[in-house]
Amino acid sequence: MKILTWNIQWGLGIDRRLDLARIAEHIKASDPDVICLQEVADNMPDLAGSKGEDQFAALASLLPGYAACEGPGLTSYDVGGRRRFGNMILSRAPVRQMRLHSLPWMADGRRSLPRALLEVMVEAPWGPLRIMTTHLEYFSHAARAAQVEAILRIYGEGAHRAAHPPEPMLGPFAPLPHALSTVLTGDFNMKPDDPTKQRLSQPIADAHALLDAWSIAHADEPHPPSFCIADQTYGEPHCCDYIFVSADLAVSVADMICDGETRPSDHQPVTLRLKSAPSD
Repeated sequence: MKILTWNIQWGLGIDRRLDLARIAEHIKASDPDVICLQEVADNMPDLAGSKGEDQFAALASLLPGYAACEGPGLTSYDVGGRRRFGNMILSRAPVRQMRLHSLPWMADGRRSLPRALLEVMVEAPWGPLRIMTTHLEYFSHAARAAQVEAILRIYGEGAHRAAHPPEPMLGPFAPLPHALSTVLTGDFNMKPDDPTKQRLSQPIADAHALLDAWSIAHADEPHPPSFCIADQTYGEPHCCDYIFVSADLAVSVADMICDGETRPSDHQPVTLRLKSAPSD
């Protein structure tokens, strides 16, 4: 099973040309089973290169055969109608449920926007698999730290629910699939040695620890840069795009690849390949 994560910068390439089709073509060439995207926009003609297109709908059309789950952190309204910006998951594996979690939005005077964690439960070859994607705050360390704590709480609550399912009922209370096995992806806006990034891998109650899949696949090899490779506006090249797996999936990690060559976005796509069912 292949899982790809990519901050697509609303389709704006290093050449300053917005082209969702080339984003989709590059994704299709990788042939992932699940696609996790950040910075997808709808009705935002004020973004560079944009005509205000609904990119959630456009990507769903460009990637047929995938169930599309929309997870904007920002939804606002003005005279031009609804405006959205945030995350998206597309899955070739059957989707069993979807949840959108708002993350803390701190009023500390810094430039920021509402952030979210998008969660879907898909049917992997071995059973239910929880996949989550997010994009954390860039301008505030305190906000990122608060968002990491929220993600850990959400992850832990889901793991507890999987381990202690309630009695089945009907209608909206009908039982839903839950899973301890989890993949967390996204643009975390933190370098590999950031203590807040490392906080994500600390043990929490009722759940397996979340482990950095790159470190599982490549041991002591440093993370390759996933940001600022071709444009150093935001600093020297560094990694801030990660995939974490719950510890039971560690034995399933076959490989992880960061594509450092493609330029349809200011971030690089990162792909995880899982080879087998999780351990008990």
